[in-house]
Amino acid sequence: MVKKFLNSLNEPIVETKAGKLRGFCLDGIYTFHGIKYADAKRFQAPVPVKSWEGIKNATNYGYISPTSGSPAPSSEIFIPHRFWPADEDCQYLNVWTPGINDGRKRPVMFWMHGGGYSDGSSIEQVAYEGDQLAEYGDVVVVSINHRLNILGYLDMSSFGEKYANSVNAGIADIVVALEWVRDNITSFGGDPDNITIFGQSGGGGKVQTLLQTPAAAGLFHKAIIMSGVLPLSNEEQIDFRVLILVMLEELNLKEDEIEALETIPYYFLDRAYQRASEKLGIRVNWGPVANEWYAGLPLDTPFTEYAKKVPTMVGSTVAELSIKTGIEDNMLTDYELEKKLRKKFGNYTDEIFSSFYNTFHENKLNLLSSFDTMFRTAAVEFAEKKNTESSVPTYLYQFALKFPLMNDIYAWHCSDIPFVFHNTNRVPCCNKENITEKLEAQMAGAWVSFAYSGNPNHPGLPKWDAYGEKKATMIFDGESRCCEDFDTDLINKIHTSIGKPKHMSPAQTKNSQSSETKRDWMY
Repeated sequence: MVKKFLNSLNEPIVETKAGKLRGFCLDGIYTFHGIKYADAKRFQAPVPVKSWEGIKNATNYGYISPTSGSPAPSSEIFIPHRFWPADEDCQYLNVWTPGINDGRKRPVMFWMHGGGYSDGSSIEQVAYEGDQLAEYGDVVVVSINHRLNILGYLDMSSFGEKYANSVNAGIADIVVALEWVRDNITSFGGDPDNITIFGQSGGGGKVQTLLQTPAAAGLFHKAIIMSGVLPLSNEEQIDFRVLILVMLEELNLKEDEIEALETIPYYFLDRAYQRASEKLGIRVNWGPVANEWYAGLPLDTPFTEYAKKVPTMVGSTVAELSIKTGIEDNMLTDYELEKKLRKKFGNYTDEIFSSFYNTFHENKLNLLSSFDTMFRTAAVEFAEKKNTESSVPTYLYQFALKFPLMNDIYAWHCSDIPFVFHNTNRVPCCNKENITEKLEAQMAGAWVSFAYSGNPNHPGLPKWDAYGEKKATMIFDGESRCCEDFDTDLINKIHTSIGKPKHMSPAQTKNSQSSETKRDWMY
């Protein structure tokens, strides 16, 4: 069937506070790519864009933030990627909407990409396209690029007032993007008083961060965290001043030449950091750091007063790292896999096996081998704390689908995104006969319903109870269901056997794993 396309000199055009934009329309979904929402000098606070005359085209994706190293194809059958030109002038956003200039007030779903705080972009995953979610839910979808890694999170504050919040510059970009949405989304058919922020992995971490950022209070009204809560470690904080002084040495610069760091090409800035961190024996896990502007992660500090009023969904996948472990396990015989697990769990093996069978009611040990306790434990802790401190509901979920590839792989990090965005047709491995269509409707429907009302329940989904005293979790699977406190015993037994997982909090030392290694699974 031929689709209807529209892009002319006169339409579709919307007027923003800064000026007019021309996008395109395909089968009733209006699309605007690469809208500049802010400008910023390196390490400094972003400012809104200046106004312009005439009409600007918004038909090209904007630059993405530079990242350390060159992107390379990896695990594309699991997570199809797209790569795009990078430039630190990267404050761009995209909008998909069913209507413009129509007086409607649709819910706005504001998406933040994964990749930790170091990598990724608003278009990197094929599943990030917002057109089908906008059409399915009659919502406005927004996605953004912002500064990452050393550009967004290097603490230069000891070198001058203009760098006061450089350690949170990437989050400051997002706050300005939310201000842009507040000021302009009405022209795109959206409701500035009904904005849901959502993100996965690092994007989920950014949702947490915004909940704890007073400058963002009132700019969003609901929050969804997908595989974005992680337990914190207690390792020593980075001394950024020492790091920067060594970087200056690597660049043959003196301390009074600190402003030179604002203008040297990104490649040389990043190389100076890499060499300095190697000399100091550290690795910065880039991310926001608590200060007067940002309160700190909620697992480490009380929720802000505004966060307590924000309805929240939080969850993870059943086997976050199964891209790495699942294929290897599927190559083993049942005997070999059981032997591997008995070596891992030691004297606790039989107890763990019994609890696993009671929890999942199946005997496939490859699920137990790749079963995630790190993200799941942190998500439960977040839900528990939010439920205790908040006056509004918190909803907890787990995505547990068994995918039909490589002799069955259980839901991995990022595997829920195509279902949420109603984009399973764009990701071949998501298509499972007699299951995908129903599950996609359940998940996209839940996310959309939550964006409308703060409640994810809808007619196509079994009743989803708020976390509450029952510690309820919605299991999204071939037969979705809401369970009460269903895996606590299993997780506790695993933790007793092998210990509770640790993860680096932002801006802490990291010697065991390079940032390049992390990229394999972070997005």
